Amino acid sequence: MDDVVVGPLDLAARVDDALAVQAVAFGLTDDEIAVRRHVVLRHLTNAGARALGATTATGRLVGFVYGMPNNRVYWWSTVVQPYLRAVGEDRWLDDTFVITELHVHPAFQQRGIGRELITRITDTAAEPRSLLSAIDVESPARHLYRQLGYRDLARRVVFPGAPSPYVVMGAELPLLR
Repeated sequence: MDDVVVGPLDLAARVDDALAVQAVAFGLTDDEIAVRRHVVLRHLTNAGARALGATTATGRLVGFVYGMPNNRVYWWSTVVQPYLRAVGEDRWLDDTFVITELHVHPAFQQRGIGRELITRITDTAAEPRSLLSAIDVESPARHLYRQLGYRDLARRVVFPGAPSPYVVMGAELPLLR
């Protein structure tokens, strides 16, 4: 991480840079990027939404995270709520900070950037716990989340339009180091 600095990010101003990172990390099409652009900008209007970015010395954005305090009326919350209720974990939807997106450009992965982004943003949360969703496969991201204290709460969660099922993971804050 010597050549990358993590700090506050004006995500609305750099949404295209952030989505370029997400597109490479997630393999998004131009149509998917256009939809996500609208979603990100809408999310940023929610109370408490905030973002951090990871930039190189030249100002290139190579990673970002954003999230917000959960509200049960948010779309994501309405989708995951039945899955959490089915396993007796829907209390996690209250008084929780949700990691909405966390992406690091593949050329910059395995350097601790994702860890720095997620721990720094959750360290500023007023809420006592955090939620996130990830594709329900074993991956370096899931491994990182487990190291930080996240545990699987609900698996095989299907988001409308998503090609793969997700897992909802939760952790008490502060995250483990």
